[in-house]
Amino acid sequence: MALHTQLPIYKAAYSLLDVVTDLVKNMARDFKRNIGEKINVECIEIMTLVFRANVATDKSPHLEELLERLQVIELLLRLCMDKRLISRQGYANAIELTTGIGKQANGWKKFANRPLHGGQGRHD
Repeated sequence: MALHTQLPIYKAAYSLLDVVTDLVKNMARDFKRNIGEKINVECIEIMTLVFRANVATDKSPHLEELLERLQVIELLLRLCMDKRLISRQGYANAIELTTGIGKQANGWKKFANRPLHGGQGRHD
């Protein structure tokens, strides 16, 4: 088992947190407290879920929750862009990262749930 901080999905999640932190700091105070805080919290939760999935025998529940939280982040970012709280370029950068995280999470989930033919996989 790899150290979770070395996983590409963890690194992408950290990059997302870094990008949204910069986006949020430029928001108006009211939106920063409500929407911005929620986006940051969701990003941190995604990083926590990467750790949980990495150490869990059954990775699926953690990856499902991760994908759900990713959808929340994308929704909030879209709202921020529509309300002109963040730039289109900032939105595009963040969405590029969420897309990559989603692809990695789905791939990890498929890999973890594949039938066993020797090696790692799900043991039911």
